[in-house]
Amino acid sequence: MSRVLVALGGNALAPAHGTGTWSEALREMRRTAVALAGIVARGHELVVTHGNGPQVGNLVREAELAEPEVPAPPMYVADAESQGQIGLLIAQELSRALARAGAARAVLPIVSRTEVSAADPAFRAPSKPVGRFYTGAEARRLRERHGWVLREDAERGGWRRVVPSPRPRRWLEATAVRQALELGLGRRCVWVVAGGGGVPVVRDGRGGWRGVDAVIDKDRSAALVARSLGCSLLLVVTDVPGAALDFGGPKQRWIGSVPAAELRRHLRAGEFGAGSMGPKVEAVLDFVAHGGREAVITDIPSVPAALAGRAGTRVRRAPGTLGRRSRRPVKSA
Repeated sequence: MSRVLVALGGNALAPAHGTGTWSEALREMRRTAVALAGIVARGHELVVTHGNGPQVGNLVREAELAEPEVPAPPMYVADAESQGQIGLLIAQELSRALARAGAARAVLPIVSRTEVSAADPAFRAPSKPVGRFYTGAEARRLRERHGWVLREDAERGGWRRVVPSPRPRRWLEATAVRQALELGLGRRCVWVVAGGGGVPVVRDGRGGWRGVDAVIDKDRSAALVARSLGCSLLLVVTDVPGAALDFGGPKQRWIGSVPAAELRRHLRAGEFGAGSMGPKVEAVLDFVAHGGREAVITDIPSVPAALAGRAGTRVRRAPGTLGRRSRRPVKSA
């Protein structure tokens, strides 16, 4: 039995050209749950992380519309709310799929916090778009009222709020979940953790943490969680079968099994989009560099074949290298 972490992308909850309704999210999650249940049915321990981009954007918008009557919560609270929403959806559908696959388990969503550094350069240069587009007049009003940073998108016509995207340093719930797994609960439970990268927190100078308005990249966070739990396989699920060279171009070529050094060269050459495949490639490289056995990028339909080594972009730890895995909570560089 191996311990597998599956990092679900937004396609697990929303079709590529959907309307964002809850019924659509339910339908997509049912499809995803079947693939996840198959991993457990094959005898693996399973941990799940997920994205939350559209959902947290919707929650921010709901708070904005309700503000005349209900005080708007900070964005980091919306991060936590989205973990609860999506965690419930995963628990409902995955529990049903596990039972049908003859591999019944408790599914335990955990609202998770991820420590970031208050000195991270991202706080000086917010870059992650969140929420809807605004007119120029609305943007000026929001700057004055809330101090938001908004950036114009000339191609799509409008202004959009941008927030920092700092690098994850430590998953605060790691020790508790790892101890539970070491006690054998991985054979009885599926854990859903660090949704949306986790609620971003910084040290408050008094021995605790305080929430900050930011968005942590879910793929970087997934690599951190997988390392913290000693997973042997990181499976990054997206909406394409794998990473590709010249993606969308006339010479597009899917990448299958690839040495880490070669994949890193392609990353440095700019083959993977900074807002799409780039963070996924960074995550799988980080995982194998720090002791993970294997990492795969693929889509939901390809998950069974990917587990058998026949699909997806696959990166393995080089033979004879032990990496730098630690049983203590991991901080990324």
